[in-house]
Amino acid sequence: MASTNLSNYNIKRIPNAKDFRFGIVVSEWNSEITENLHEGALKTLVDCGAKKENIISWQVPGSFELVYACKKMIKTQSLNAIIAIGSVIQGETKHFDFVCNGVTQGIVDLNINFNVPIIFCVLTDNTKQQSIDRSGGKLGNKGIESAIAAIKMAALQ
Repeated sequence: MASTNLSNYNIKRIPNAKDFRFGIVVSEWNSEITENLHEGALKTLVDCGAKKENIISWQVPGSFELVYACKKMIKTQSLNAIIAIGSVIQGETKHFDFVCNGVTQGIVDLNINFNVPIIFCVLTDNTKQQSIDRSGGKLGNKGIESAIAAIKMAALQ
């Protein structure tokens, strides 16, 4: 487990995002977590040169629905990369495992079958505190890291 903030980046090492179009799909479930991830991703994309009008954000009810919305976004929008943002926190049942496995495999399948990179920004934590720590807390904001990954993957095209 990381014990330091990994969200710091050197903007000089990041490709300029001014010519790229990004999609962001955000789960409403655990919204206090996913909204922070979304804000971190948006701010970082803009800081790295992306135009606000070239960033499309959609919301879906939960993390399981991210896959369908990403696929729909690929088919209806002209994008260079998509960030899938969600938060699944371990509970007392196997539901956690099913959702995490389904979303992970779904995003893998999209990356294999389509020519638009989908960045996995789905926190799969054991506790709410772990999610807080990774969505703007002491371990940084995975939304920032996902935005950097999206820019780098968009530049590969």
